[in-house]
Amino acid sequence: MQRTCISESQPWHLNVVCFIGFLSLLRLLFPLLKWLVTRFLLTNPKRLKRYGSWAMVTGATDGIGRAFAHELAKHGLNLILVSRNPSKLASVSDDFRQEFPHIKIKIIPFDFSTEGGYEAIEEGIKDVEVGILINNVGITYPRAMFFHEVDQLTLTKIIRVNLEATTSVTRSLIGPMLHRRRGAIVNISSGAAVIVPSHPLYAIYGATKAYVDQLSRSLHVEYKHFGIDVQCQVPLYVATKMVSEVAAIVKPSFFVPSPEVYAKAAVEQIGIGSRCSPFWAHSLQWFLAGLLPENLLDLWRLSVGLRRRSLS
Repeated sequence: MQRTCISESQPWHLNVVCFIGFLSLLRLLFPLLKWLVTRFLLTNPKRLKRYGSWAMVTGATDGIGRAFAHELAKHGLNLILVSRNPSKLASVSDDFRQEFPHIKIKIIPFDFSTEGGYEAIEEGIKDVEVGILINNVGITYPRAMFFHEVDQLTLTKIIRVNLEATTSVTRSLIGPMLHRRRGAIVNISSGAAVIVPSHPLYAIYGATKAYVDQLSRSLHVEYKHFGIDVQCQVPLYVATKMVSEVAAIVKPSFFVPSPEVYAKAAVEQIGIGSRCSPFWAHSLQWFLAGLLPENLLDLWRLSVGLRRRSLS
């Protein structure tokens, strides 16, 4: 009898270890569980108009930006399209007007790689209540490079487009949103800054996207009590022109959505949480990456960068 009691009892520290292990597993599962909850329980795309009748999208003529604008137009939102190429802006706006004759569209030609000039953005939104801002514009290296190989012009452009653009455009719009006590700001970061621990041979790109993530989280805490939802979205690979140049991905696959598929999932997540990876397979990859040692992920990312460097 005494032997049975001893075998059935467990030291208290083993219970503590088991509990800590459970919490660690729950933390790893969180991105996937969050996607499941928001996708099937919290999604309500019709709520978007509560922020306002206009949406602004930067980098709106290609890839994710154009797909975002198209998806927002499907929900009946008027659009302000911002990009550096006036002819592309005109072409995209004409296409949208033909498909969505009931919405209004404004275009703002703006090159985010140049210094300053954000008065043009402020002038373009004057007397327009922008309820949703999609800070999508972003660039990366022209090829994989070690940090010391990055020329000054490339470095400056990446910082201006990825970091300064998100900061300055947000600053221009958050004041009017605060005055109205409503608005949504979506900043596009990257799995290269959030999901994997490093992005070797694309270090400056990864660093600027980490800034976007931290800025978004901080603004979320600052402004959520004023009716403004600030969210960082964390995509992994999407089949865009930029990704094709970085990772040799030319078409969608199981883990790589088209811009249209990604944007549909992304718009459904607007206003739900401070950070998300909207596409379900990206959330699954986030979970799987969390199971691996950081050193192993570092070696994998380095091998990818070196392979891209050798090809270029």
